Amino acid sequence: MTPIYRICQYISKEKVIVRFIFNLEPVSQARPRISRYPYLHEYDTKEVKAFKENVNLMAQKMMQEHKLAPFDGSLEVRVVFYRPVQKSISKIEHARRVRGSVLPSVKSDLDNYIKSFFDGCNGAIWKDDNLITDLHAVKRYSDEPRIELEVLQLG
Repeated sequence: MTPIYRICQYISKEKVIVRFIFNLEPVSQARPRISRYPYLHEYDTKEVKAFKENVNLMAQKMMQEHKLAPFDGSLEVRVVFYRPVQKSISKIEHARRVRGSVLPSVKSDLDNYIKSFFDGCNGAIWKDDNLITDLHAVKRYSDEPRIELEVLQLG
């Protein structure tokens, strides 16, 4: 059975780099819903809320196991979202997508994946996602949906 997550940490000349692999299917941030009861407020859909909570719990557990505190200060982040290949395509097209010959230029938008995932990491991996000053994000196809995250402390 595949582990829920993996972590690899190494320190290189005054910089801490941490790599995480979340074996979760990425979920994109949906438009917030609005309710008037008991007062006017916005809320996330059930799917997005559950995803953020799951990411946060996994991230907290990883950080605690490796005796790491949430990062504070400027961060460089690299993240790769591996989304599943659609089931309604041919085997040849499936192979092309998994191989990387065809990139996922379909919904969901990359920025919406980033929003939901980074919100889930707040308070666990970093104090707040406003600490991220450098970002490299990619979305790809895979038969094993997951999210790979690399955090480099800059300051």
